[in-house]
Amino acid sequence: MAKEVKRVNKLTLLSKGWNAVFVIILFFMALLVVIPMLLILIVSLSSEISIADYGYTFFPSEWTLDGYRYLFKTGDQLADSYLVTIFYSITGTLMSLTVMTMFAYVIAQKKFKHSRLFTWLLFFTMLFSGGLVPIYILNVRYLHINNSIWIFLLPSLVNAYYTVILRTFIRTTIPDTLFEAARIDGAGHFRIFVSIVLPLFKTGIATVGLFNMVSRWNDWFTGMLYIQNPKLVPLQTLLTKLQNTIDFLKQNAAIAGTPDGIALLRTLPDENMRMACTIIVILPILFAYPFFQRYFVQGLTMGSIKG
Repeated sequence: MAKEVKRVNKLTLLSKGWNAVFVIILFFMALLVVIPMLLILIVSLSSEISIADYGYTFFPSEWTLDGYRYLFKTGDQLADSYLVTIFYSITGTLMSLTVMTMFAYVIAQKKFKHSRLFTWLLFFTMLFSGGLVPIYILNVRYLHINNSIWIFLLPSLVNAYYTVILRTFIRTTIPDTLFEAARIDGAGHFRIFVSIVLPLFKTGIATVGLFNMVSRWNDWFTGMLYIQNPKLVPLQTLLTKLQNTIDFLKQNAAIAGTPDGIALLRTLPDENMRMACTIIVILPILFAYPFFQRYFVQGLTMGSIKG
């Protein structure tokens, strides 16, 4: 018997020297991410006087938790804002993915005669928008969803850009022969979507889901515009209001013109509280990223060729 020869793709074969070079490059790229994060953490633990005297430094002259203490003085409000943000970020993302994946599946079908029409409508909404005033009137006067949890869920239910990405992902990664075979076996569209599309669609769903969740988590303007109930104020809106309050006190000439006022402004948390807000905001996303990471790796290796 002839000995089986294993084919090797020389284009993807790297020597140990090049592997070492790429490891060093990736190490320094990782440092570019880790070092700023470490600096943010250290500044959040630095006193305001130390920041005023030495600026941002890895070795502050005085350590303090004043920035975090100022945040936790809000009491139950901080916990309520955290819960509201976590709830609508997760729930809104799941609702959006449900609607967008089904919509993407429909317009990805080449035999659907209105596919181009609905795809054009998506592109049209990406190019033209009604503006803030009509959207506000629609949500407040007609839908009456202001000052309720629905204001975070319904208006952002469908994102045209993400839907187009999902549609393109279906067309480029799932062959039409699978759809034809399923139809021959008697499967309907819903059965095809659940049994064939979703299992092969995890990478695209995870990618779009992470982007959607991050955009919802970072949204502060919606709460600032529509929410008056303290129980429904999201985390980003709460932190923005706290920072605006500190900025107002620091810019108030009547306070700054007195000796006591100068002493107050010098010790009032500002830069360290900004960094404390950053740490509080990014921690949940940092913990969520490892869950999505394996799907990113699958997406990168999906088109690879086995030797």
